[in-house]
Amino acid sequence: MNIQPSNETADNGAPAKAALLPVLREDDRMVARPEGDWLVAESGEMALAVAELEKELAGLAGSKTALKVDLSGLESVDTSGAWLIVRLVRSAGEHGIQWELVNAGSHASRLIGAIDFQVGEHLDRHKRQNALVRTANSLGRVVNTLWVDTLMGLNVIGAAIRGPQLKAGRRGSVRPISIVHHIDRMGLRAVPIVTLMSFLIGAIIAQQGAFQLRVFGLEVWAVDLVGILLLREVGVLLTAIMVAGRSGSAMTAEIGSMKMREEVDALTVIGLNPIGVLVFPRLVALTIALPLLTFLANMAALAGACLVLRFYAGISIEDFILRLRAGIDLSTVFSGLIKAPFMALIIGTMAAVEGMKVEGSAESLGRRTTAAVVKAIFFVIVVDGLFAMFYAAIDY
Repeated sequence: MNIQPSNETADNGAPAKAALLPVLREDDRMVARPEGDWLVAESGEMALAVAELEKELAGLAGSKTALKVDLSGLESVDTSGAWLIVRLVRSAGEHGIQWELVNAGSHASRLIGAIDFQVGEHLDRHKRQNALVRTANSLGRVVNTLWVDTLMGLNVIGAAIRGPQLKAGRRGSVRPISIVHHIDRMGLRAVPIVTLMSFLIGAIIAQQGAFQLRVFGLEVWAVDLVGILLLREVGVLLTAIMVAGRSGSAMTAEIGSMKMREEVDALTVIGLNPIGVLVFPRLVALTIALPLLTFLANMAALAGACLVLRFYAGISIEDFILRLRAGIDLSTVFSGLIKAPFMALIIGTMAAVEGMKVEGSAESLGRRTTAAVVKAIFFVIVVDGLFAMFYAAIDY
């Protein structure tokens, strides 16, 4: 079982020797002999070789076969190589196979011993925790994360409000052009997708409503159904979710990229408030754009419902409008639009919080962007539920 040589240099500066893992098989014994330089550059290939040997050991579980790992041919080893050797012998032990590690040099012996100790400590600690403790541990981490996110969100909102306020009256403190620019990006350019999606959702709800009410001969009530449902709940909720996925993720990626390139730190160094410069215009733009998008989404959804009921249920456009006017009032329309600014604030705050958490890697940026969208959608739905209970309590 050979591993291709690499261009990595060993500790003495010489070109690294090929990492090999020859395995000799005798009657009741296997001798694995790592050779060459087991360095991090070859860790992927070495891991595959060790994984193949682990599969073979798994097939020998319960037999009298013993494993001997002879390190006499090992030229040099780093943490990754030592960890793979520890993993190999521990895997043998888990399958009930007797193993021994022989001819280890002083450096390899100390490194393997240290890693084995740490792995053992981690496993013992994990085993000592029963299911209840692990569940409580996970729950505690989630609660702590929510608490930290809440504090960071309040800090972002406070800084976004306080930053421009401190500069009120000074030239250039609040840049309207930046707000208009973000309204264009977050609002105007989202109109086609929001309108199309809302049109389709409205048509689907109308078709399903008419189909179910046809059993009772009450297809005309589908107009009341779609009118109330779309204007009070679905229109604003659907728009907020689409904006969270489109504009919220873009906002996190933009702020996170600036954080990675240390542009946020540069703003602080030159005396500017990063939240006021980066987050405030986006929050204002989102708070303006989302109610407008919600109104357009409501109109598109009603148009889709009207069209479907015209051809599916035989309800003319005039009858649809008359029935809709009788079924809803201004409170129905505003009950959905009132939620939009709050949802915009949540989406923007979550995006800013996660963007500020980005560390110096692309993997961190992707993880934070995903977290921003998921958290924003979650809190948008929670707020929608709270509004529903509030409206019910005040009979609105």
